[in-house]
Amino acid sequence: MSSYGARQTEQPAWRKASFCASGECVEVAQRNGMIVLRDSKEPLGSMLHYTTDEWQSFVRGIKAGEFDDLG
Repeated sequence: MSSYGARQTEQPAWRKASFCASGECVEVAQRNGMIVLRDSKEPLGSMLHYTTDEWQSFVRGIKAGEFDDLG
């Protein structure tokens, strides 16, 4: 995670899943070497930050069906 006082130079390019029909979805972007998630309904609200390793592990779990019982 970036340290306090570090300059935020990258402007995130936010994107939503193509399955997001309502427009009210989770958005994801890459920022300062981290993967960042936010709620599209609150773009100025809090964000979750993950390392690329954490994000890749999560995506592998999704693709493997590890979270299918939650839907």
